[in-house]
Amino acid sequence: MALETAQIQNKISATFSDIPFVYKQERDILSVEVPADKISAIILFLKNDPELRFHFLTDLCGVHYPENEADRQMVIVYHMHNWYENTRIRIKAYINGQKPEIKSIASIFPTANWMERETFDFYGVDFVGHPQLKRILNMDEMTSHPMRKEFPLEDGGRTDKDDRFFGRTASNR
Repeated sequence: MALETAQIQNKISATFSDIPFVYKQERDILSVEVPADKISAIILFLKNDPELRFHFLTDLCGVHYPENEADRQMVIVYHMHNWYENTRIRIKAYINGQKPEIKSIASIFPTANWMERETFDFYGVDFVGHPQLKRILNMDEMTSHPMRKEFPLEDGGRTDKDDRFFGRTASNR
């Protein structure tokens, strides 16, 4: 029997009955908003439950929403896949944008190691308990995090660039 969305919701809600989950069906993927302090327990449950079997972490990434209140300015998004039933689930954990931190899941999914490093590098998220949290793509000397929305898209001090050559003029900016 195929794994149904209602079955996934019921199992999560029954196991973590003290947590008010927010469920949304976004196209063909169930999306679940979870408290950040429970992320390890929930990810471990989804992986180890004999019926759910979300054994594959497809992706882990960050998103920055600076217009939200401080405790919801960053979200860490986990995509997991049950290959037996070809079912996917998206887990979202909102965290504070001023001091972004969440527990590492690298001990649960070793592939999360590099994904967490990339999210740290680009968003500045501290993955507590990560075995080697350091920049992975940007220079170690870099002090900012380029995927955060306060990061400037272009270097305003450049003198070697003429906007006319890029199709940009004062009238179409």
